[in-house]
Amino acid sequence: MADSTHTSDSIYHRLFAYPEMVADLLRNFLDADLLAELDLSQMRRLNTKFTAKMGQRRRGDIVWEIPIRAGGSLFLLLLLEFRSEVDEWMVLRLGVYTGLLYQQLVDERKLKPADGLPPVLPVVIFNGETRWDAATSLRELICLPAGSPLWKYQPEMRYHVIDEGRFPEEDLKGLQSLTAIFFRIGHPGSPASILEASRDLVEWFAKHPEGPPVKRLFRELLAVGLERFKVPHSVPSIPEELEEVVNMLATHVEKWSRDIEQKGWQAGIQAGEQAGEKKGKVEMLTRQLQRLFGDLPTWASDKIAKADLSTLEEWSLRILDAPTLESILADPS
Repeated sequence: MADSTHTSDSIYHRLFAYPEMVADLLRNFLDADLLAELDLSQMRRLNTKFTAKMGQRRRGDIVWEIPIRAGGSLFLLLLLEFRSEVDEWMVLRLGVYTGLLYQQLVDERKLKPADGLPPVLPVVIFNGETRWDAATSLRELICLPAGSPLWKYQPEMRYHVIDEGRFPEEDLKGLQSLTAIFFRIGHPGSPASILEASRDLVEWFAKHPEGPPVKRLFRELLAVGLERFKVPHSVPSIPEELEEVVNMLATHVEKWSRDIEQKGWQAGIQAGEQAGEKKGKVEMLTRQLQRLFGDLPTWASDKIAKADLSTLEEWSLRILDAPTLESILADPS
């Protein structure tokens, strides 16, 4: 099975290679006042070279040049983050990328200081299970007291984050957005929610037959979405046609949901059994130690309470030959 993180990264990278998808993303997930400044009908993709200068090639960096209605252009720096953990240094990385992008523009377009630099809009799309809580401003990471005269010499950097998992499913449904449907499929709450999003996708393409050619990407993303649930039996091959995909999902989703519920119920029973077994061992070990040493100090009671089953078993055996409480509760070798 392919790594789902890498697969999602690749799918989204290809998805946002289409200007229609980038425009849909911005229209639905960008502030309206900022959106009003841009002409999304005339954007064009920029072939960036600055990632190679950093010694690594990042698949998730996409740059689009978008005309500003008042004149000039804005450069959208779109980063796709599909790692499970939050990058606490994202704003610092973006500062580096922005500088390298500016250097590329200066070199290729022969810009002079009198020409000025175009504005850059950094946007991060995050697909992880945790919620994004990293600093979005570089100044949040700089250690200086308020009012310090050094602040005027410090760099400034800020970015906009689109954290997929932060949006309630009902809010995404209300957007009537192709990007929002893809978010729902790639970050589903249940197999049934994938089925509902798939039906909405069929309806969207029925209303927009001229839409971008991303149906194959939908099939790939669907497979990634289903992997999240680790259904206990094999997933059938995904049909080519969207309508057939919906029929396949409708046939299997109820069974998958029952399997997942059963699997969770069994896991809950197992966890309960383990918790009961541990409670019994903790109580038995505590009573044995109290008979040998009297009332236990707080540190000993806390250590016993936090120990796992194998450690409790080892400590119980040590009672037979270890002379002191400290030696009995020493960490396992």
